[in-house]
Amino acid sequence: MSKEITNVTEYEAIAMEKLPKMVYDYYASGAEDQWTLEENRNAFSRILLRPRILIDVSRIDMTTNVLGYNISMPIMVAPCAMHRMAHPQGELATARASADAGTLMTLSTMSTCSLEEVASAGNGLKFFQIYVFKNRSIVKQLVRRAETAGFKAIVVTGDAPRLGRRESDIKNRFVLPPNLTLMNFEGLDISRVDRTKESGLASYFASQIDATLTWKDIKWLKTITSLPIIVKGVMTAEDTRMAIEAGVSGIVVSNHGARQLDYVAATINCLEETVKAAAGRIPVFLDGGIRRGTDVFKAMALGAAGVFIARPILFGLAAEGEVGVKKVLQMLRDEFELTMTLSGCRSLKDISRNHVVTNGGGGGSNLTKSRL
Repeated sequence: MSKEITNVTEYEAIAMEKLPKMVYDYYASGAEDQWTLEENRNAFSRILLRPRILIDVSRIDMTTNVLGYNISMPIMVAPCAMHRMAHPQGELATARASADAGTLMTLSTMSTCSLEEVASAGNGLKFFQIYVFKNRSIVKQLVRRAETAGFKAIVVTGDAPRLGRRESDIKNRFVLPPNLTLMNFEGLDISRVDRTKESGLASYFASQIDATLTWKDIKWLKTITSLPIIVKGVMTAEDTRMAIEAGVSGIVVSNHGARQLDYVAATINCLEETVKAAAGRIPVFLDGGIRRGTDVFKAMALGAAGVFIARPILFGLAAEGEVGVKKVLQMLRDEFELTMTLSGCRSLKDISRNHVVTNGGGGGSNLTKSRL
């Protein structure tokens, strides 16, 4: 790059220049008025830090364990669709970069590389995200392929009985570029996205996703796989308790990157409620709006077992391919390590609720201007 990138948000401007408008808008936009898209970021700026001093922080340990697997840091890659729209190497580059960082990648069902290809790219820990389709045989096939390929958990997206109204996609008449395909569905009757007058993606999923999905179907999933199941899209204490009753191994507090229902709370504002309801019985993860190591620290202080990031990965990938993804993960790691150091925390277990203030008090910074 001609100029040094110093934080992950700077990759967005580069991605905007490099990507076709249809692709950039698909990655960057949220639902309807995009209020929640803004709020996912703004909410972090209203949480202030309470650092402790005069503590030996000469050695910082960021390692953690996710469902029995050790990773280098609690910063992981969220499932996000169609990486090859950002870069020809797509999910393969993301998988290699995640493995090099010693962290977890979650592969989307809507990958433009097959799950088998991604499984063989790098030796890092990988989970597989699924939607539950009307045709349950497709779900069974995907789960069994994921098991065979060596994925270690199934992440079920629970907040998308229909797709949210993403007006940028409608205006752009978003369709998957003709040189790409959803590789996990090759050979099946849902391998192509319909080209319609509105968003091809919306029409495609409207015909395939099962709106009858309930917690009973999560229990059904447990009967067809021995892999642990994580439910993504939990926002309330009530659904946290339902998830535990259904026997899941973890939840992700998520509003789908603000792409589903607008005017829901920022995920960071829902975290404590879900953590309290979980009461240590299952790990609670978080995604949405994380752009700084301080954001990671705030989430951990409020009880998260780890965080997932998506848009920074895609923008880094668009800007510099695999190198860009590596840099995104390294920058967030470095910032998080510095935040731990300056807050007096030598390991993740040292990060506590006492390290943050959540009752406002100023807090407004340039971060509040970010639209992501």
